Amino acid sequence: MRMGKTDLPVLLPQRALPQPTEWGAGFSTRWMTSRQAIVLMLVTGLLLAGSAFAQQGGQPRANLASLLVKWTPLVFSGFLFNLLVSIASMMIGTIAGIILGLGQISLLAPVRGTSWLATQFFRNAPWLVLLFFVMFLLPFQITIWGITIPLPAWLKAILGLSLPVMANVSEIVRGGIKSIPAGQWESAESLAFSRRQILWQIILPQAVKRMIPPWMNLYAILTMSTTLISIVGIQDGMTLVKGALVAEGRVDLYLPLYGALLLMFFCYCYPIARWTQSLERRFAVNA
Repeated sequence: MRMGKTDLPVLLPQRALPQPTEWGAGFSTRWMTSRQAIVLMLVTGLLLAGSAFAQQGGQPRANLASLLVKWTPLVFSGFLFNLLVSIASMMIGTIAGIILGLGQISLLAPVRGTSWLATQFFRNAPWLVLLFFVMFLLPFQITIWGITIPLPAWLKAILGLSLPVMANVSEIVRGGIKSIPAGQWESAESLAFSRRQILWQIILPQAVKRMIPPWMNLYAILTMSTTLISIVGIQDGMTLVKGALVAEGRVDLYLPLYGALLLMFFCYCYPIARWTQSLERRFAVNA
């Protein structure tokens, strides 16, 4: 519209200028974009292949690509076992952690104190020490009412990893419930709601949204920590990579095979990190 004689000039709001990034142009200070992640994976693969070729002195004794094709499916099967261990440990740890977290807000002092002590103990204990502790503490089989139940090493490893998960989930549950304003409790109490009704119908539905992002971060950390089970002799991705290197007896395969396993974990855990960030924005966790 053209401004008439009697119209007053209006100062339009200033458009926000893009903030500079810390990593340089094209990179975000928080997370990489999907395109940048793909470029990073391609560059990493090229560097691994070039390093392996350089270690051969430019005269490969055998086709390196054929060896990667030969052993990658086996390494991938070990990686899938790592994922199964992470999912099982997360399920057990989440169920136990919810119970322990609710115990931390109990009105009964013995329950609250015991839950807090168990949470702090397993949360601040090294994961590898807990894994060794469970592996050597539990027997190879137990007998209940005349029925013998075997306890294989992979099952004990799942139980060992579920202990720190349980403690961290307990703290996530406690923190999520405590983050709800006290006015929610007071308003519900004024409407004659019982404590159980307030917790299950009012507080927890609001707190769950705040618990999901840290819970997903914990699962990503657990997935990357499942490689610890290779130390106790369980056939996972790391163990299979070591077996492939011993079978071939070639030093130039170290970087390609370990790099392939690294990329598998990265391709699985990076989308979880991106999804976690989107949930934090959606649920306004940082608000």
